[in-house]
Amino acid sequence: MLKKIKLICCFVLIAFSFLYCSKDSSGNFAGGAPSGQGGSLARFAIVNDYMYAVDKENLSVFSISNPANPQLLRTIKVGFEIETIFPFKDRLFIGSTSVVHIFSIADPSKPAKLSQAISPTVLRRCDPVVAKDNVAYATLRVNGACGGVQSILACYDISDIANPVQKGTFNVSEPYGLGYKEDVLYVCDKYVGLRVFDISNAFSPVLIKTMRESDWYIDVIPYNDVLICWTATGAILYDITDNRNPVLLSSIQ
Repeated sequence: MLKKIKLICCFVLIAFSFLYCSKDSSGNFAGGAPSGQGGSLARFAIVNDYMYAVDKENLSVFSISNPANPQLLRTIKVGFEIETIFPFKDRLFIGSTSVVHIFSIADPSKPAKLSQAISPTVLRRCDPVVAKDNVAYATLRVNGACGGVQSILACYDISDIANPVQKGTFNVSEPYGLGYKEDVLYVCDKYVGLRVFDISNAFSPVLIKTMRESDWYIDVIPYNDVLICWTATGAILYDITDNRNPVLLSSIQ
């Protein structure tokens, strides 16, 4: 098992060495410094000279301008059962088992809460979240410890950031992480596989296909033309030059 873990770590380091050789067209390097590219299940995010980390109730802000001596600047109470954090432009989207909290980082050292998004369809769930333009996507998993009956992919209109509104849903079985490249959204669904959605119509996702190289996809990180997938048994890389048709590059299972 230890040998396998080391192989997976090497695999991912090699992948990121390749990925960070170039900057994507959307400009992941803000202000001349690279921001951390994480998955939707991440519990910390790096944006320029700051790292944001969440625990069950709090958001902690660190200055990493001196990487050898990171400084905790402040800890902010967010709510209960906080699970994930996703940075997008000057905002942080923080998922919990009840709502998605949205914070501004216009002042990166002092995150300020803007609003929260909640699904009227599912009262209690686990919800990784990503944001794109004026829409946020969350997988609302109601199985097991999350309770409830039907899991969904929820689409929130965040045009008015102070008043997010759920505008669309897609029923899924047991979703986990998600990520997007341009007008395609990738959703991990435990019992089905990696779902590939067309989100040209942002609030009406259309299923294009399902990939099944693993029994359980957990999270995805799209970066440039490569999709990094974490699975229950390892990692998988897909070429997503054609984002609607992922092509298997390699895997460690």
